[in-house]
Amino acid sequence: MEEMVSACARGGRGPTSPYRPTLTLQQRQLLQSWQRSRVKPQGLGRRAGIILRLDQGVTITAAARAANVSRHIARTWAKRFLQAGVDGLYDLPGRGRDPDFSPEVSMHAVKIACEMPDLRGRSLSQWDCAEIARELTRSGVVDHISSETVRRMLEGYKLKPWLHRMWLSPRKERDEAFCLQTEEIIDLYTRDMDPSERVYCLDEKTSIQARERIHQTKPAMAGRPAQFEHEYRRQGALNLFAAFDTRSGKVYGRCYERKRQEEMIDFLSYLEDVTPPRITTIRIVCDNVSVHKGKKVRLWLETHPRFVFHFTPVHCSWMNQVEQWFSIFQRKRLTIADFASKADLQAKIYAFIEQWNETAKAFKWNDKTKLKLEKMITGIREKLFANEKMSVAA
Repeated sequence: MEEMVSACARGGRGPTSPYRPTLTLQQRQLLQSWQRSRVKPQGLGRRAGIILRLDQGVTITAAARAANVSRHIARTWAKRFLQAGVDGLYDLPGRGRDPDFSPEVSMHAVKIACEMPDLRGRSLSQWDCAEIARELTRSGVVDHISSETVRRMLEGYKLKPWLHRMWLSPRKERDEAFCLQTEEIIDLYTRDMDPSERVYCLDEKTSIQARERIHQTKPAMAGRPAQFEHEYRRQGALNLFAAFDTRSGKVYGRCYERKRQEEMIDFLSYLEDVTPPRITTIRIVCDNVSVHKGKKVRLWLETHPRFVFHFTPVHCSWMNQVEQWFSIFQRKRLTIADFASKADLQAKIYAFIEQWNETAKAFKWNDKTKLKLEKMITGIREKLFANEKMSVAA
C-alpha cells in the first residue's frame, strides 16, 4: 500500500526514470534557443527537445515519440547529457561515413573547376557539377562519380563554377589623371553648389523601339498578372537625349531620329533655353564618346561660355547619375513596350518625364559611397607611389 501511494505521489506508475535531468535556468534557455534556431543543425534541436521534455517529467517513451526517434536513441542522448552536460549533445568527432574517394580525386575536380572548359576540348561556356563528373570519368580519374559528390568536393573550396559575373577590364591605366577625374565628379555631386551654378548629368538612351503589339495589352486581374502579346509590329526607333539635374532630380529630355553631334548641339541649345539666365555656369557631366566631344560640339561650346564639360573616367559611366534614371525609366515605362507609332512613343516618353518631374528627387551620394571612392583613389595613389619608388631604385 505504501509503495502504491509513493508511485501516485510521483505522478505515474513504476519507478522514477534514472534518465531525468534537472536543468539550470541557463541550460534551459540555451536548449530552448537551439530548438527555435534555423541555423543550428536539425539534430541538435531534436536532442534539445528530448532533454527539455525529460526535464518536464515526460517519460523516455513519450520524449522519443515526440522527437520521432527510438527509445534507444532518446536514452542515449539523456545519458550523454547526464555525463557531460550540454557538450554531450554535440556529435562526436570523426562521425559519419568515410569518404569514398581519395583527396587526389578532389584535387582533380578542383583543377577542372578552375579551368575553362575549352581548354579541355569541351564545348561548354562554363562547368556544372554534372559536366565535371563526366570529365572526371572521361579522363580516367574515376570509374564513376555522382554530381552531388562533386558538389560537396567543390563546396569545401568555396568553388561554384556554374555561376558567372560580368566584369570590365580597364581600357586605360588607373593613373593620377583617373584619380583627379574621379575626385572632380565626387566634388560636383557632394559639395554645396553656388546659386549661380547647375550640374546636369547628360547621356543618351539609344534605339528605343516603338513596338506595336498585335493584340491589346490586358491589365492585371484577381489571380492573373498583366498580359501582353508576344508578337508585335516594328514601328521604328527613337534616341532619347536626357539631362538629370543633380540637385533637384528633375529631368530634361528630347527625342531624336539619330544620334550625332547635330542632335547633341540641338539638345544643348534646349538646355540653355530651359536654364534660367541667373545660372551663369552650367556644368555637364558626360562620358567620352565622340558625340559629346567632337569638333562641332567644341566649336559650339566656344560661343556658349556658360557650359563647362566634365568627363567621367573611361569605363566609369556608372558615375553618371542619369544612368540611374535610365534604369528607372526602363523598368517603369519600357518593360512592356506597346506603342502604336514613333509619335506615340515620343508622347509617352515626354509624359513620363513630365510626371517624374512632379515628384522629382535627387540621387544622394551618401558618405559610404564617397568613402568607398576615396579609399579606391588612395589605393591607386599608393600603388603608383610604390611603382615610382621601384623604378627610381632600379
